[in-house]
Amino acid sequence: MKALIIGGVGGMGQGVARDLVKQKQVTEVVLADLYPDPERLSKKLRENEKTKLIKMDVNDHESMVNAFKDVSVVINTAGPFYKTAVPVAKAAVEAKVNYIDICDDYEGTEILFKSEIDKMAKDAGITVLTGMGSDPGTNNVLVKWYADRLDRVDEIYLYWVVSIAELAGAAWDHSLHMTLGEIPQYIDGELVHVEGGTGEVVAQFLEPLGTCHVRYVGHPQPLTLPKYIKGVKNVIIKGALIPSWVDELIKEQKDSGFLGTEPIDVKGTQITPYDLALKMWETIPESRDNGPQSSGLKVIVKGERGGRKIVYTADMVGRMAPGTGLPASIASLMMDAGDVTVKGVVAPEGCIDPDKFLSIFLGRGARIHQTETISSMFEPEK
Repeated sequence: MKALIIGGVGGMGQGVARDLVKQKQVTEVVLADLYPDPERLSKKLRENEKTKLIKMDVNDHESMVNAFKDVSVVINTAGPFYKTAVPVAKAAVEAKVNYIDICDDYEGTEILFKSEIDKMAKDAGITVLTGMGSDPGTNNVLVKWYADRLDRVDEIYLYWVVSIAELAGAAWDHSLHMTLGEIPQYIDGELVHVEGGTGEVVAQFLEPLGTCHVRYVGHPQPLTLPKYIKGVKNVIIKGALIPSWVDELIKEQKDSGFLGTEPIDVKGTQITPYDLALKMWETIPESRDNGPQSSGLKVIVKGERGGRKIVYTADMVGRMAPGTGLPASIASLMMDAGDVTVKGVVAPEGCIDPDKFLSIFLGRGARIHQTETISSMFEPEK
């Protein structure tokens, strides 16, 4: 198996590569990046005989198609995905090679499902698996695992927190972008749009994260989960950047117009407020608290089994790069083994066997803390 990782020098790309190079069936891992500086790679990847570093621009369609024809799978880890998911997927489809991404922007997912890419992929007999990171990704698979154990699924709540100590590069673009404008949520059986960054609730995460305030964010699950979990009434996705001062400042910037996307004239120069704010966020003052080197996920699935109300809750905590890269690596290996048979555009819950995936995931050292709550009317023993 030969894999090509777009954004291969970034944190998420290296997270994928570190797992792939350990697998016997993997003969080559091509790390494709706009800035292919070997010094950006970890020492182990830089010295590994399976890795190869090349320069690649996601705006150069022909170069991507030519490079993709030489590999078994393309794994796109280069965000922000509202800019990169569609062009890279199109190139993979043209090259007739399976595609995986860790897309966490709903716009890219929406276009992939609605555009000609789906039909083109089906005609080519390939899989375009979108959203195979942590959120979306692992939590989608967990939702499917729980749904398979229920007679009916009523509500799905997906919460996450990311420490800014783990943020860099395009992740900042996504973090600002996901709160802008009207974003999708699935409420009362309908896809609706709500104002990003609103709807604050308190959620408890594993230590060292603790109590966090999460708000509506623009992730893809409200678009995909209802396609595969039939009858679900609510699919709610909320997230937060920690420490809490970060989200509070982003909210102030948004309310004050500093995240506006229309250029304004400043002393004869056209400046887009969003671009300026994004640049400023790339450097956090040393006096500011950056939070722990850790991020977390919470999955809540509510439904019914045998006439009883069931609530499943799963919690995970750990570093963002391996937590996001490992699921994509596992999915590519399952794809190579013939365990992913769905063709066309598909989300993780629509094609990944939850039992197989979670068995491998836990075997790699992942830890999932789970509770199951059963509610029913009291009945005396017979």
